Amino acid sequence: MQLEKIREAAERVARSEGLEVVDVEWKIGKQRFLRVYIDRVPGSGGESQSGDLSVGGENGNRAPSPYPKISHADCERVSKQLSVILDVEELVPGPGYILEVSSPGMDRALKKAADYVRFTGSAVKVWTEEPVDAMKFFEGRLAGVVDDRVPGSVLTDPGSKKIRLELKGKTPRIVEVPLALIRKAHLVVEF
Repeated sequence: MQLEKIREAAERVARSEGLEVVDVEWKIGKQRFLRVYIDRVPGSGGESQSGDLSVGGENGNRAPSPYPKISHADCERVSKQLSVILDVEELVPGPGYILEVSSPGMDRALKKAADYVRFTGSAVKVWTEEPVDAMKFFEGRLAGVVDDRVPGSVLTDPGSKKIRLELKGKTPRIVEVPLALIRKAHLVVEF
């Protein structure tokens, strides 16, 4: 399976629609599934076509939503275009498969450093490969991304990016988790 080439094809299609690819999954069970999760690029506009009707002016005097809305039409356009590319470039070998294109949902996974920056202030759950402060699971509020690289030493000091989490509990505290150690992370839906 050429998952990286499939991701590249999906990203080309998504970019042409003003969208981004959040993740690509290949699952084999009773059927073969190729799942592509897409999202609206922050600040790309287009929310009105996906049903965001606000009261009180152009944007309703609200800050842009960190949860841009993906419409069924967005998924359909990406699915149709990507399906043609996958078939023409023969990127999925073997028997038939099901292509699913959808939004990542409100509890979306956080994959890239840019995701952590974009969703600063949001509630998150984070699992790590190795313990950080004697813990491998964290639930708290994302307080930003920290880069510990020494300024001016780009080539000699690769540094490491860390996410900063505000943890609640008996003893509220702030913990910094290296991005390289994060196994899985996703937003927590708040109502």
